[in-house]
Amino acid sequence: MREAVFAGSFYPKDKTALSSMIDNFFNKVDNKINKKDIKNNTIKSNSKNINDLISAIAPHAGYIYSGQTAAYTYKNIYDFLKYKPIDTFIIIGPNHTGIGRPISVSMDDWKTPLGIIRNDKEFSTTLVKSSKYIEEDETAHKEEHSIEVQLPFLQKIVNDPKSVFICMGDQSYESALILSQAIYDTAKILKRKIFLIASSDMNHYEPAEVAKNKDMKVLDKLKSLDIKGFYSALDETGDSMCGYGTAATAALFSKKENANIGILLNYTNSGEATHDFESVVSYASMGFYNIINSENK
Repeated sequence: MREAVFAGSFYPKDKTALSSMIDNFFNKVDNKINKKDIKNNTIKSNSKNINDLISAIAPHAGYIYSGQTAAYTYKNIYDFLKYKPIDTFIIIGPNHTGIGRPISVSMDDWKTPLGIIRNDKEFSTTLVKSSKYIEEDETAHKEEHSIEVQLPFLQKIVNDPKSVFICMGDQSYESALILSQAIYDTAKILKRKIFLIASSDMNHYEPAEVAKNKDMKVLDKLKSLDIKGFYSALDETGDSMCGYGTAATAALFSKKENANIGILLNYTNSGEATHDFESVVSYASMGFYNIINSENK
């Protein structure tokens, strides 16, 4: 069992307080997708044409900083699940500690104050067998927060969600290609309906305007699903997005599932909580969609 290591620090340890906090975040979400966001991504459509949300990005900082942005991701997943049930959630987090294998899959069930999330062990085992580069390793997960902080949000929108927990130490383009293909192949072999959640914060410890300028150049590449361009933008801007490989994996997988657009659902930074805008960590909520372009039919 992977215990809730960060309960009481990144988010409330008390079950009632945690549940109430997430409910408050959800109540403040305006999840209407702005028509201009779609047009800016060269797709002429409107929210009624969205027929598939394939994967998403959510931040992983302390809830007082990034919880509201994360709520945008999970509220949109919740609305999507009303008409398309999911068998297994694949949660991919970056490795901040440097401990463990390049791509580390947990075989444990995970515990939070809201209960236990069962590991889809068949999927996890099959995924590990699919590539020599993907390995079973609990050490990478032991003191890593990037997956754990996603789980209470997931538990609030899904009853007993079966999940797969993947920690990426190697976030290179090549690693994202290997992992996205392995996840896609495993889902087909096991006939699973899956949903990917990529855990990532954006730029770190620079003025808010500097962070935003960097982030938007990077996020623009994700919106157009230009993953090589995304990696180039990271290098060119010096953006310190910590889960870039997780985002790339989600986007690459989504392209295999016919995604044609990434939509930025919410963007903010830690200054909104601390009132210090000279050194912020920024956060983005994004979904990767397949949108039917009915206007051009």
